[in-house]
Amino acid sequence: MYNFNYVKADSVQGAADALSAADDGKYLAGGMTLLPTMKQRLAAPTDLIDLGGIGDLAGISVDGGTVTIGATTTHATVAASAEIAGAIPALAKLASEIGDPQVRNRGTIGGSVANSDPSADYPAAIVALGATIVTNKREIAGDDYFLDIFETALEEDEIITAVKFPVPEKAAYIKFPNPASRYAVVGVFICTGGGDVRVGVTGAGPCAYRATDLEDALKADFSEAAVDGVTIDGSSFNADMHASAEFRANLVSVGAKRAVVQLS
Repeated sequence: MYNFNYVKADSVQGAADALSAADDGKYLAGGMTLLPTMKQRLAAPTDLIDLGGIGDLAGISVDGGTVTIGATTTHATVAASAEIAGAIPALAKLASEIGDPQVRNRGTIGGSVANSDPSADYPAAIVALGATIVTNKREIAGDDYFLDIFETALEEDEIITAVKFPVPEKAAYIKFPNPASRYAVVGVFICTGGGDVRVGVTGAGPCAYRATDLEDALKADFSEAAVDGVTIDGSSFNADMHASAEFRANLVSVGAKRAVVQLS
């Protein structure tokens, strides 16, 4: 790890000012991705601006049909939240399956969403539920947020302050985890409400996406047979030592069917 300046911000504006003053600064949330890359000397920011001391960025609230989670809220807090379990049980389940206890107690929803790791869990819920990413500058629709592997719609100096999730009628998350890292080889999140069906997929492609072909089939017939009638195009899917693109395409189908069974 190379030398760097450490700044512990006490406000969102203070963090933004510190980044502006740095030669090559980076925001630090839980550090689950940034710190390991720095240890391997794959990243060498001149300044780390720690967001952990900003009290306004942590917390959970449920107001009517919206669940709001502050950016520095840990995965463990989301998993243990009675409010989230009552409003969107599948979201609490998703958080409980992230990594191991050490990761869940340090990693944050804001850090996960900002990183846009192709195998992260929260992105599937964000695109399926139609969540909104709230920053210090604007609000970004979940459908418009994830652009590519490790690439989002965030501007360089933008800070995620919260994520807002609409409460669906029903939702389910099926994950096929890597046995070692617990990252999603594939994760499928399905939610229903108001006659609509939305399907979010993570782990399969360069970034999380909505499986509109599955959505259309399930709107017409919410059944396992409808999923079987959809050919999952894996031509742009990830292929690595853990799974081929073809295998990931099959997991998308299997995960969707398992989610349908849970919701039926």
